Amino acid sequence: MLKDTQASLNNYLIKQLPKATAFFNTDFELVHVSDRWISDFEFGQRNILGQTIYELFDHLDQGMEESLEACLLGKGGELGPQLYVDKSGNERWFEWTNIPWYDDKENIIGVIIQTEEITRQKEDRSKLEKLELLLNDKSEIAKIGSWEYDAITGKLYWCPMTKRIHEVPEDYQPDMDEAIDFYLEGYSRNTISMAVYNAMEHRTPWSEKLQLTTYKGNEIWVIAAGKPLFKGGEFQGLIGTFQDITDHVRSEIKTRESEHLLRTMVDNLPLNVYIKDLESRKILVNRSECEYLGVEDASELIGKTDFDLYDREIAQVSREEDLSVLNSLNPILGKETLNVRKDGGVTTFLTSKIPLTGTDGKAYGLLGISMDISNLKQQESELRNLINVTSLQNKKLVNFAHIVSHNLRSHTANFSMLLDFLTSETDEDEKKKIIEMLTLASDNLLETLENLNEVVSISTNVGQEKVRVKLNDKIASVCKSLAPFLRNHKATIINEVSDDTHVKVVTAYLDSILMNFITNAVKYRHPDRPPVITLSAGKKEKYTVLSIADNGLGIDLEKHGEKLFGMYKTFHENAEARGIGLYITKNQVEAMEGKITTRSEVGKGTTFNIFFNEKN
Repeated sequence: MLKDTQASLNNYLIKQLPKATAFFNTDFELVHVSDRWISDFEFGQRNILGQTIYELFDHLDQGMEESLEACLLGKGGELGPQLYVDKSGNERWFEWTNIPWYDDKENIIGVIIQTEEITRQKEDRSKLEKLELLLNDKSEIAKIGSWEYDAITGKLYWCPMTKRIHEVPEDYQPDMDEAIDFYLEGYSRNTISMAVYNAMEHRTPWSEKLQLTTYKGNEIWVIAAGKPLFKGGEFQGLIGTFQDITDHVRSEIKTRESEHLLRTMVDNLPLNVYIKDLESRKILVNRSECEYLGVEDASELIGKTDFDLYDREIAQVSREEDLSVLNSLNPILGKETLNVRKDGGVTTFLTSKIPLTGTDGKAYGLLGISMDISNLKQQESELRNLINVTSLQNKKLVNFAHIVSHNLRSHTANFSMLLDFLTSETDEDEKKKIIEMLTLASDNLLETLENLNEVVSISTNVGQEKVRVKLNDKIASVCKSLAPFLRNHKATIINEVSDDTHVKVVTAYLDSILMNFITNAVKYRHPDRPPVITLSAGKKEKYTVLSIADNGLGIDLEKHGEKLFGMYKTFHENAEARGIGLYITKNQVEAMEGKITTRSEVGKGTTFNIFFNEKN
């Protein structure tokens, strides 16, 4: 009875064991088992006592069987992790310990098996292994190593990557002083020394980009980072990372050198270069653009639009061009544009605008290039004027040569004919008449030569200096000189020119111009009324315009307009007409860079408008 009670008590104690435990006899039949063992292997409420281990588990690997057999021989121990698949198909891991089961006389009566589930530990260990593998891979790729300094032992640990970065042997054992000596003497060594000191004394972490010389003598760039470890207020050591960034730094240096080279080139181009964003704000300008806009530093232009820098109308045109380029992605190349700055300065540019696109194919800004062609335009204008003047002078020269040839030939033929008559004539009275005719022919030739000489004089003295004179003074002077002539023809002069009107002229030319137009107005007066000449003046652009209107015969401009100012051209049956006055007058006005326009109506009169150039 006492024995049964003891067995029951033993069985009860085994069931309560906190660790999963099972007792098997020498036939590997289950004799005693803890509730934890039943629960771990999901045997539930079924009675499993008396069943063999082979009946309880579908599969036991060879190692397990050998371990059980060894226990019956007095051997045993930890078997290691064993895989178990539960009823739900989940893989679970258990660590098995098999030991011999002895009775009180030290006889082996079976096997005691204890198990502990290590599924979570196994998974954690697997994750840790994966993390370590991943960390090692990343360390290899990024060239990042780790290090640790134990302040209690004074030992410094470098991981394999840190050793490779320093190019030291694998068995190299560094100390703190040697580690600092690797840094380049000067800034880098001083910086790391202060960083370590501040970490130890003030708990300050660090991350510095520094240079060091490796064990093999190569200079490299690294990012050295570290932080202090404290426990209970006491300094325990340092941990940190070490990254080789030599390739990155070299790439940065090359990039900066390329940027500097590009910037130097852009700044020294004889072109205005700028980059705008989508809102037409300037985000980059070169030196020429700064000089053109009158600023010392590019920062004064960054962020500004054309509306801040140019006349609003010009800025609006520029903005519309920008939008066209940004939206269509079609560049504007070599377009002639006019810029008006806020200070009123006007410049002609050849402008190109090129869209800047990203990887998505959309524009994120535009590049503008402008070349100042104001001087070229001025030279082009001057050349065009020179060509026009040359062409005009050439036409005048051809016309002049033709006139000279024709007129002198006519006078020569007349002289030759009269001389032939004179030599063959015997009658003295007839000879006297011929001599009188020769004298008249000589006078006419002299007049022609004087007219031609005056035309030549005007053409060869184009550059005579102009002076500003009071117009009414000259009108009064000419009218005084013509007073008898005007009285004789009952001519009336009406002067409406204001007393403060001045003109910039060659004074001799102005006298001649007034004289010719006033005398012509009288010569070509209407037979039914006395001549009335009206003078008035006004301003038009860069000209002072003198108008001389008469009430004379008038001219049919449709018929005679093109040859109105031609040499020796007359349009009325007037014995006094020579056809030279208007030709000379036109040449004098054009020599002063002016012009003449005409309005006329037959039978009512003519108005000549003389434009005196006030700018040149």
